[in-house]
Amino acid sequence: MNLLNNLFLKASKRLPCERTPIWMMRQAGRYLPEYRKIREKYDFLTMCKTPELAAEVTIQPVDILGVDAAIIFSDILVLPEAMGLELVMEEGKGGPRFPKPIRTTDDVNQLIIPDPHDKLKYLMDAIELTKKNLNGRVPLIGFSGSPWTLATYMIEGEGKKKFDIILTLTEKQPQELHNLLEKITKSVTKYLSAQIESGADAIQIFDTWGGILPKNKFKDFSLRYIEQIISELKRKDEPIIVFCKDASHSLEFIARTGCEVVGLDWKVDIGEARKSIGDIVALQGNLNPEVLLKNPEIIIEETKRILENYGNGSGHIFNLGHGILPNTPVENAKILIQTVKEESKKYHK
Repeated sequence: MNLLNNLFLKASKRLPCERTPIWMMRQAGRYLPEYRKIREKYDFLTMCKTPELAAEVTIQPVDILGVDAAIIFSDILVLPEAMGLELVMEEGKGGPRFPKPIRTTDDVNQLIIPDPHDKLKYLMDAIELTKKNLNGRVPLIGFSGSPWTLATYMIEGEGKKKFDIILTLTEKQPQELHNLLEKITKSVTKYLSAQIESGADAIQIFDTWGGILPKNKFKDFSLRYIEQIISELKRKDEPIIVFCKDASHSLEFIARTGCEVVGLDWKVDIGEARKSIGDIVALQGNLNPEVLLKNPEIIIEETKRILENYGNGSGHIFNLGHGILPNTPVENAKILIQTVKEESKKYHK
């Protein structure tokens, strides 16, 4: 995709833009009636693994909301499944889970480093089809979970509020945990390189659970592997976004992983982040998703506040500080996007 004709890609490189671009994490999802209509017919994993369905729901927010980038519809846990773990999602019983999580060295040894053009061909096909159907309107973002976040799910078995098992491993069996993280890192690197090869214009690495680690362990068990992935990725000039939730203690370290963009959760002051790392990377974020449940006046006010807090110049991709909530009114999402498009122009003169 031509960098010079695209807001999202220009902002990711901190090049001059006429306004601030915007997209939203989890923008292809349950808050959209058009998505729910398709979801009534197919289970979630079937949608992920059917290129035509994945492409359709990926493009829905572009058509309905007018966002400046699409993100491929998938789930971070399809990679551990391709590595050999059984992945199940029982309707009405929460999110995806692994019935037989990693517990032993043998479990780690049995995992494979999958060929993404084989085990994950459905995703590569979905990227190619989505790119074709987008026809250059907006760039397409590919993604993966970080090795630490994927390991957390693979060891705990599902998303939890407590992470006793993996946090205990960081103390009592760190080398065994590093062995797993190294294997995941190799898999993620191949996976993301294949997404770029298939047509992804940018990549986001989600470190959803990086924030459960204290600062010293965050660098050792999470950030070093993100940095390794970025250094080994096969890419041309495709920007990499790193989003580490609840890891504001390490923004400068995140900014020096080799990524072009640092995603900020909603607890971070974007003005302070710009002072700290804005000369190294672009910033993405960071409206609290709960603001979109409030009345239009508050949505507009909070959106303006973030734009003003970031200030003049390029290098800002507007986004939420986490995924859009399923009960978000579509009209509220449209108000956010329109406000960014209108109000951000004055910061780019």
